[in-house]
Amino acid sequence: MVKERARILVVGGGYVGMYTALRLQKKLKREIRRGQVEITVVSPDPYMTYQPFLPEAAAGSISPRHVVVPLRRVLDRCRIVIGEATAIDHGKRTATLSTLATEEEGTGTEELSYDELVLAPGSISRTLPIPGLADHGIGFKTVEEAIGLRNHVIEQMDIASSTRDPAIRDAALTFVFVGGGYAGVEALGELEDMARYAVRYYHNVDVDDMKWILVEASNRILPEVGEEMGTYTVTQLRRRNIQVLLETRLESCVDRVAVISDGQRFPTRTLVWTAGVKPHPVLAATDLPLTTHGRLKCTAELTIEGATHAWAAGDAAAVPDVTASAPGTDTAPNAQHAVRQAKVLGDNIAHSLREEPLQTYAHKYVGSVASLGLHKGVAQVYGRKLKGYPAWFMHRVYHLSRVPTFNRKARVLAEWTLAGLFKREIVSLGSLEHPRAEFELAAGGKPPHDPKGSN
Repeated sequence: MVKERARILVVGGGYVGMYTALRLQKKLKREIRRGQVEITVVSPDPYMTYQPFLPEAAAGSISPRHVVVPLRRVLDRCRIVIGEATAIDHGKRTATLSTLATEEEGTGTEELSYDELVLAPGSISRTLPIPGLADHGIGFKTVEEAIGLRNHVIEQMDIASSTRDPAIRDAALTFVFVGGGYAGVEALGELEDMARYAVRYYHNVDVDDMKWILVEASNRILPEVGEEMGTYTVTQLRRRNIQVLLETRLESCVDRVAVISDGQRFPTRTLVWTAGVKPHPVLAATDLPLTTHGRLKCTAELTIEGATHAWAAGDAAAVPDVTASAPGTDTAPNAQHAVRQAKVLGDNIAHSLREEPLQTYAHKYVGSVASLGLHKGVAQVYGRKLKGYPAWFMHRVYHLSRVPTFNRKARVLAEWTLAGLFKREIVSLGSLEHPRAEFELAAGGKPPHDPKGSN
């Protein structure tokens, strides 16, 4: 039984935010029904994105609506607020929020009081002050970016097929990805696979006309799957005529020309930036302790050091890895830990409210899987190394087991089954980004993306 009425504020609707709220709904069902506990989830989006499926969504293997989980449906006993926390004063137990309503009303931000705080805002793309990056770079952290990139790649193939200018054609068929981690390698592998399939429907575009380039600053890619599997991945990508440039950096992309540190220059209309992430800015706008890397200092029980009634996990938290042999090691900021931490976090908040002992988070990293396109992959799980079809199959099985809700599992499995029976869809829906363009043109205006327009 909860001793006092508690208002729990969950900042973030990603892995940790959604799974923690789900766990709290289950553990505190009676207390919520009696009005003793109130859970509020603040998220910039009304859904949680299952990011491991973004590459397959970009390649058209999964519908984008099945990559996301609607928060209002699964968190039916929570209050969902669509907005962002811009500052937190834990000393006063208040959070400053900017919501869709406050923007519409023009009244500025609003304050929300709480008793228990869960900070799980996740991370944002880490960019560098590279000339031209902000103007021409494309990210790969959201479902909107994934689908936008798919439409963009097909659109570039359409441009190459219809232009008579060899320079425009070459730039349209050159695709540069910066960052050799999961996001970059999987996105590159899936999209190259899709484009390789799509060229059969273009009478004047061939596979050899396309240039796919991966730029990585370190001397290896996919460090999570081990050095041997990383080397295998480089070999497999190069066999597909993908240029893998190790120990190189992007120095400029001004005027849509990617300048690499080794002196190479690639005119390109597609530059995908996946070179790491950094903590969410809201962490710096709190009175809670941070590490030198800007993450929250946490205990193994997922409380924030030196702060009562404050909890954190996932990308935003530096959680001690109690299973590591080296002291001072933190758990890796990945989905495998985030989902498991959320379960312990939800349990510990319930334990705290009931004045029960807290659990320690302990999980030994079991390994990693990565897809390199249809029927291609690498994996290192429990010390065993897999490659090719077995690794790809394990990748699908693992993530199907982890995607939330039975509804999503069934839909994703059905789409995979149908994809094995029918041909890929290679349609670009780029007009989704400007849905009113045609009507505005018909009404006498100009499309919002028209460079001569007055948008």
